[in-house]
Amino acid sequence: MTARHKLANWLIVLVILHGIVAAAGFFAPCDPVEQDRERPYLSPMHIHMLDAQGHLHDRPFFYPMRLREGSFGQYEEDTASAVPVQFFTRGVAYRLLGFVPSRLHLFGAAGARIHLLGTDAYGRDQLSRILYGGQVSLLAGLLGAGVTLFLGALIGMAAGYFGGWRDELLMRIAELFLALPWLYLLFALRAFLPLTVSPVEAFLLVVVVIGMVGWARPARLVRGVVLSVKERDFVRAARGFGASDFYLLRRHIFPETASVLLTQAAILVPQFVLAEMTLSFLGLGVPEPMSSWGNLLATLQQYSVLVSYWWMYLPALAIVPFFLGYLGLASALQQRTGPYKIEEQSGWNPS
Repeated sequence: MTARHKLANWLIVLVILHGIVAAAGFFAPCDPVEQDRERPYLSPMHIHMLDAQGHLHDRPFFYPMRLREGSFGQYEEDTASAVPVQFFTRGVAYRLLGFVPSRLHLFGAAGARIHLLGTDAYGRDQLSRILYGGQVSLLAGLLGAGVTLFLGALIGMAAGYFGGWRDELLMRIAELFLALPWLYLLFALRAFLPLTVSPVEAFLLVVVVIGMVGWARPARLVRGVVLSVKERDFVRAARGFGASDFYLLRRHIFPETASVLLTQAAILVPQFVLAEMTLSFLGLGVPEPMSSWGNLLATLQQYSVLVSYWWMYLPALAIVPFFLGYLGLASALQQRTGPYKIEEQSGWNPS
């Protein structure tokens, strides 16, 4: 398989994964904030085709869950009533992609709630919260990577093109950022910002914090490309014809940095998603009621949840296919567009 085909395949995988999260309202069977206090920590429901009597049904169904007699917090299937799963059914209202109002859901059930991945402490559907939480975590990663790459490209081009004392100053600052551990730098920057803010403000603060942390490595890589490109014949010829510095940077030098920036984007997005998850897990990121993969995992800080409810670990697994997809994309980009090694462009060190 050629590098071009690998790149196309990984792009398709990532588009599908991001599309599922972007259309969370369609794939989520329930409202992510709707509570059912009578069913906290409900275990995942099972989908059946055969009922308790061994009869085959023409469509999948599930049994409602009820408290087991003589137990506290333990549930069992109520095999007396089977609820069929309906596809492309109307349910709770949402906005598709944040704009289009809709009530159409991929699946659901009439008169009952279906919890394929169980519920949390407030009886909220875990699958719906994972899908909606992915919107927050992935958007934070994408925006944070955008801020980082913008700063890295700007600083790297300025250092490489103008050189002199500017280059020395900017690269010394970059080396300082590279020497500091990412996790502690995130905590230090977040500690200077207010803790009691609205969910939207907290989200924007997280984006700014993680975006300001990782600019040093892209800046150094861009600087190296600029140092090489600015000495090429076509740049010298354009300068000889009177082209301005801004024109040279915009038309001739910046396009040559595209391969580095694209590969860095594929590397940084999952790293910044993990950074958002870390901050939210520790209570420094996106707060309730807005869900993110980080604050969905925050309940695991309670020992009783940690040892009793395995489905509360599932938000941690949601990032795995995205990590694999971005890693494959970065590898394909590196093979197709540039001579830079991924391990040289990476450098994520959460310790």
